[in-house]
Amino acid sequence: MVGATNWIGALKERNFRVFFIGQAASQIGTGMAPVAIAFAVLEHGSASDVGFVLAAETLPLVLFLLIGGVIADRFSRRLVMLGSDVLRFAAEAALGIWILVGTPPLWGFLLLAGLLGIGMAFFTPAMTGLVPQIVDETNLQQGNALNGLAESGGGIAGPVLAGIIIAISGPGWAVLVDGLSYLVSVVSLAMVRADWSIIRTSDTFLVLMRQGWDQFWSRTWLWVIVVQASVVNMLIYAPFFVLGPVVSKEHLGGATAWGIILAALGAGAMVGGTVMLRVHPRRPLLIAVMTTFLWAVPLLALAFPVSILAIAVGAFLSGGSMSVFGALWNTTMQREIPPEVLSRVSAYDWFGSLVFLPLGMALVGPLSTSLGTTTVLVAVAALTVMLTAGVLLVPSVTGLRAPEAA
Repeated sequence: MVGATNWIGALKERNFRVFFIGQAASQIGTGMAPVAIAFAVLEHGSASDVGFVLAAETLPLVLFLLIGGVIADRFSRRLVMLGSDVLRFAAEAALGIWILVGTPPLWGFLLLAGLLGIGMAFFTPAMTGLVPQIVDETNLQQGNALNGLAESGGGIAGPVLAGIIIAISGPGWAVLVDGLSYLVSVVSLAMVRADWSIIRTSDTFLVLMRQGWDQFWSRTWLWVIVVQASVVNMLIYAPFFVLGPVVSKEHLGGATAWGIILAALGAGAMVGGTVMLRVHPRRPLLIAVMTTFLWAVPLLALAFPVSILAIAVGAFLSGGSMSVFGALWNTTMQREIPPEVLSRVSAYDWFGSLVFLPLGMALVGPLSTSLGTTTVLVAVAALTVMLTAGVLLVPSVTGLRAPEAA
């Protein structure tokens, strides 16, 4: 391990500081969305409906990611992110107002969730490429860790705030506040003074995609971990966010309990992100993959919902491991991938990681109905552990070393 000499060095850089403030504010609203939307759907729908809505957001995210990656590499990443946030503001605000004035049909939830997914498809690969532009290389891991802290901070405050708002006035206001939070990000990005130079090329769109694929496929450690993430996201993310609200409603008292569990997830992520501000593993991917064993813990706790405390502890451990993984993974990609193809490679990373998630979202509700919630949760936790153990057998994953200068 190599200790950082200045753990807040990234915040001393003006562009990153402005960017970070906007992300921290918008993530609070984003943290409210899973609670608010899930309970808005459950007011008149079922667990399967929650899964369909989450799948409707994820499917266009997957479909448009590769397009977003090419555009982010060719044009201004900052402007791509600005447009994405404007779209997400419009979608969330419209849904929130619709919930407040009436009862949106399922197709309304599906449509507006799809617009959110499209916005994220363009925002995410652009952000991966933008961060190395606005922070010095020596502060790169700190920058990624701080972004993770912003997300996890929103994961703490957002669910708790959503639970309070839902209890007082209903889920519509929580969704509306989430939409307004994207405006903060828009203002922040407008103040960033960094633009990716437009690539002058006669290559076709498909050729540019192929260049990104060649860079992606040439690194075994990259595609192996993306394959792992593809399956694990389907096994972990889908059951947790589809069945978690159902378990909370049936056994733990409702939206407030689910908000507490998500807040614990965010608290763990904050602890993990704080650790990553100071700790720089020499074998980052080995540590990153080892932490994924903990992702199975909250599923096992939900399978036997003895108490909110037990589930919250599991969520805390899982959140910490996710934050450690994210900081090490993003930093490794940003160091190892040439900057001119970074957004395209990031798009392949996100595409592969999420490609099966809509299927998991759509199937987990019906499977829990036919097999039982406990059976489904225990089975997917066991599969996650076995898959993670398999990835640790790949030499390029366990052997990749961070540069000495880190």
